[in-house]
Amino acid sequence: MSERVKVSVVEFRDRKFYQGQWRDPLTGRKQTKSLGVERTGAAAARKAAERAAAVLEDELNTGRYVKADKLPWADFIDRYTREKLDTLAPATKVTALASFHHLERLLNPDKLAKVTGGLLSEFQAKLREGGMKDTTIAKTLRHVKAGLRWAETIGLLTKAPKVDMPRGQQGQSLARSRPVTTEEYERLLLTVPKVRPLDAAEWQRFLTLLWLSGLRLSEGLALSWDQDAPFCVDLGRRVFRIFGESQKSGKDELVPLVPDLAEWLGQIPEAERHGPVVRLIDQRTRQPLVKDTVGAIVGQIGERAGVVTNKADGKYAGCHDLRRGFGTRWARKVMPAVLRRLMRHSSIDTTMSYYVDLDAADVARELQAQFGGKAAETAAPSNTSGNSGLFLAQEAEAIATRNPLTAND
Repeated sequence: MSERVKVSVVEFRDRKFYQGQWRDPLTGRKQTKSLGVERTGAAAARKAAERAAAVLEDELNTGRYVKADKLPWADFIDRYTREKLDTLAPATKVTALASFHHLERLLNPDKLAKVTGGLLSEFQAKLREGGMKDTTIAKTLRHVKAGLRWAETIGLLTKAPKVDMPRGQQGQSLARSRPVTTEEYERLLLTVPKVRPLDAAEWQRFLTLLWLSGLRLSEGLALSWDQDAPFCVDLGRRVFRIFGESQKSGKDELVPLVPDLAEWLGQIPEAERHGPVVRLIDQRTRQPLVKDTVGAIVGQIGERAGVVTNKADGKYAGCHDLRRGFGTRWARKVMPAVLRRLMRHSSIDTTMSYYVDLDAADVARELQAQFGGKAAETAAPSNTSGNSGLFLAQEAEAIATRNPLTAND
């Protein structure tokens, strides 16, 4: 009978995750593998690491364990799909699998370990040679990058390869499209009756909701007045209450309503405050329209209104450009941390890169209006350092965050 392998849970000061360690019965050498459980110091984390070590121990003793450098690419995709992608939104899963399919089609790696930085650089070049736009290449690489980082986290890779993302001209990050301006939003509202003559009012309400709230398309459709709904509005506390199943991050959350949105919602008659805040119905079947159909119709409205948000791609205004418009407007009023809360970004980097880099000409006009000439004499109160802009931002932050949020926010 061969010697049974015993896996112990160990901690290394320079490693973020608990490690499983055992002695190879053939060589006598110690082997170590990440257990994919972060070292938080909590007893629950230690218990989770012990369970992961037990699984690894069983794999070792039954011959099912495969070293990272020998793991077949197909096995990695199978595990990533079952253990990660199946927990995400269906659309995210489809896009991620399509990204991996491109890699298989063009370079066909037979093992996960063969997906190196050099191979991904070649992959990017082949995608471009095939006519794929840089914006789409960037999206494809983001999904591949996420999968490889997950593989590193659970120990399938010692280190995920570095992925050089496509860059715009003069070193600027690629932007899929620009935000809609106030004038363009008003133009969209005026164009709605030309595209949806039978239910123009409800479509105008939907565009206004996205413009004032910064919600994503699916969230705008899901938003309800009913307090037992997964995504609802609570006007009394001036918050959105969101269960994780209803938003991209998967977290339960309370999010403050910005003042102009709360005012607009408050104008809706109380008799109408039940069910979805906006009801977009198929005029033929009388059934609610699905997300993809709604997105396509908003795109038609943007095209009819002549609002182009990406000249390079010939893209007209859509739902996400209204969300970007919300972010850009509030970036002028609140601090980045508050804007991140309002936008519900998982990373402050997203907030900074998309919304806080305001147009210099706009900033100059605002500075002139607030501090130039006689305006300086009547400017808002400042602290001893003269930071009235900071004072206003802090005041806005206090307003935006005056409602209690969940403990895990």
